[in-house]
Amino acid sequence: MPTATTDTTLKSLLIDELRDIYHAERQLVRALPKLAKAATSPDLREALESHLAETEQQVSRVEQAFELLNESAKTKTCAGMMGIVEEGSELIKESDKGAALDAGIIAGAQRAEHYEMAAYGSLMAWARALGHDDVAELLSESLEEEKAADKKLTELAEAGLNDAAASASESDDDAEEVGDEDEDEDKPRSKRQAPMAAGGNGNGRGKASRTRGGRR
Repeated sequence: MPTATTDTTLKSLLIDELRDIYHAERQLVRALPKLAKAATSPDLREALESHLAETEQQVSRVEQAFELLNESAKTKTCAGMMGIVEEGSELIKESDKGAALDAGIIAGAQRAEHYEMAAYGSLMAWARALGHDDVAELLSESLEEEKAADKKLTELAEAGLNDAAASASESDDDAEEVGDEDEDEDKPRSKRQAPMAAGGNGNGRGKASRTRGGRR
């Protein structure tokens, strides 16, 4: 049996982590609509909107967990999720709409899912260790939703979004190469093809100078 000191310390960790995930989930409630709006793929947009509804339920479950533990529902700043959300916002600002942005949105969303999965796994383990099976069972519903959302995002990426992003990148590269060639054609031949020195020294005088020197 765990000692009273261990129980107290582990419960403090449990409450602290609950407040962390509470803040994380509330951040995602605000961030997911922005990601959905930025998505080009209808399937990706639908997946994000569907997970938004689940995230709102997850917020409610964390609040219920606080009630079961006789603790007030307070947030603790979740720096980890703040960083993930900020990266997603920067991606949207800096990228044009299209397949590549969709691939980036999936990557960012999965980072968030993995963060939450790790948090819920710890919360459930600690709750069970402290005898709060009711809290563990409640949070297990959220964990399963996170796993399902992560799987769905992987399926979307593998179903064609990653390939579409790669194809778009190749097309952009080809267009840039054609543009470079056109620009080169507009230049005088003397600028397009710099004369090579016969002696390889870059000054165009190597062989001729040596020849004259030999005659002298």
